[in-house]
Amino acid sequence: DGADYEGTYGATTSDDSLTLQFVRAITATNIGSRMYLMSSEDKYEMFQLLGNEFTFDVDVSNVGCGLNAALYFVAMDEDGGMSKNSTNKAGAKYGTGYCDSQCPRDLKFIDGLANSENWTASSNDANAGVGSRGSCCSEMEDWRS
Repeated sequence: DGADYEGTYGATTSDDSLTLQFVRAITATNIGSRMYLMSSEDKYEMFQLLGNEFTFDVDVSNVGCGLNAALYFVAMDEDGGMSKNSTNKAGAKYGTGYCDSQCPRDLKFIDGLANSENWTASSNDANAGVGSRGSCCSEMEDWRS
């Protein structure tokens, strides 16, 4: 999709590991990232947790003071909302459809529409801001530092 995940978000993979740099200031400043597991090129991985075990390891030795790292499940649509919203042409392939229980307003697209009404750019992150709309769904938090 042309995104520079390592350069912009500090996200790298190796074997079965994912490494994230929360604050990235190589060519531009970026603060924070969300990563999603994919089952295919255009579908998010869906987990059936009832009666199953989910295990993970986290190395928090490099999480800076005052930063938040977390692992949680949210009730996103498997296709990123494409089947529900005819205006959503991007879907999971391009990372759309995110929601959580805090109803985040920092998403650039919600339900296939630009979240541009009253968009206020972040003063310290060129990739961030908040708009009028939020994207709400249930969430189950598993771990937070």
